[in-house]
Amino acid sequence: MECGTDEAGRGCLAGPVTAAAVILPDDFKNEILTDSKLLTEKKRLLLKDIIETEALSFGVTHIMMDEIDRINILNASILGMHRSIDTLEKMPHFIAIDGNRFKPYGNIPFECVVKGDGKYLHIAAASVLAKTHRDEFMVKIHEEFPMYNWKQNKGYPTKEHREAIQKYGITSYHRKSFKLLPDQLKIVF
Repeated sequence: MECGTDEAGRGCLAGPVTAAAVILPDDFKNEILTDSKLLTEKKRLLLKDIIETEALSFGVTHIMMDEIDRINILNASILGMHRSIDTLEKMPHFIAIDGNRFKPYGNIPFECVVKGDGKYLHIAAASVLAKTHRDEFMVKIHEEFPMYNWKQNKGYPTKEHREAIQKYGITSYHRKSFKLLPDQLKIVF
């Protein structure tokens, strides 16, 4: 019994990093399931329902900004994956991770797979759940701070998001350990 794990939101300026772990049935098949970044929002939401209905078990965890700032984004991403595995109803015998970094989870063997979300269904499923759950969180907090347009940019460092930070400052949802504004060079004559 293998689980796939992935995260979403690692490069964002605001909001949590969200991780998911998914155990799919051995006979699970889906023609459109792949890396969530390659799917439309409509397809991700369709797949979210399918995955959550058909998975043998799944877990999704948000690691919040203060924890990201305290332990750094890489450790927060791995911690999110560990906490997602903690919530599984069944413990996997093997863990497949999207990416190239992970820390051992108990004595369970694991393998890091670069671009694994485009190669293995269980990692792709984790990718979709991490992305859709994080997007839901960002849309929710957009209502509190609409000037940052998080319902659209999801906290990523877009020009619009950075201009809003420049104009309105930061919120409790911003990651203070991240470079929120680019350095600006001034030419003096």
